[in-house]
Amino acid sequence: MPIRKNVLVNGCYYHIYVRSIAGFVVFNNSYEYKAMLDLINLCKYVDFQMKYSRYKTLKSESQTSYLKVLEGDSKKSVDVISYCLMPTHVHLLLKQNTNNGISNFMNRILSSYSKNFNIIHKRNGPLWTSRFKNVKIDNDEQLLHLTRYIHLNPTSKELVEKPEYWRYSSYNTYISKERCAMNSEIINMNSDEYRNFVEDRKQYQRQLLVMKSLLIESYTS
Repeated sequence: MPIRKNVLVNGCYYHIYVRSIAGFVVFNNSYEYKAMLDLINLCKYVDFQMKYSRYKTLKSESQTSYLKVLEGDSKKSVDVISYCLMPTHVHLLLKQNTNNGISNFMNRILSSYSKNFNIIHKRNGPLWTSRFKNVKIDNDEQLLHLTRYIHLNPTSKELVEKPEYWRYSSYNTYISKERCAMNSEIINMNSDEYRNFVEDRKQYQRQLLVMKSLLIESYTS
């Protein structure tokens, strides 16, 4: 019997997760993190057809103008609700807007980043562990808790003490006094309430990660 393909549904939210091959560090510096953040911001627009290598050659004001055109004229295949880039993996919370929107978006950002990374590091071959993983979000409460889980990843891994210190996640947009309209509609909390909501769980999530690591070690030893 053929395996049924997992079809992602328009209008639904998904936790998207992708890891590098064998725990390979794919983000080594601020330039590499910025490249992925650029791709996430650009590839969500259906009309973005420029190669990233070409986009990088544009002057800053030209990049800004180009992005404004996309924001005004182009439909988005996905809405990016929250994200966190980690040294070896990526977490995204996405809403699919068009048929195959998430698949097309993920293929574009992962492929473009791999090409850029391989050129810089003079390497060949894949960078990611095949297809991304996805989990459908069924209700608002699950969605809210997922944003917290995503934003706490850097503190759980002890990369930083506070989630706002990690520059490569969407957390600071959530706690900003001038939050974007999309986040305000989805998360029914003001910035201070959301900060407390996340901070209250920081130590617990870190402990869960330690317990998980100990269990894995006990099974493999």
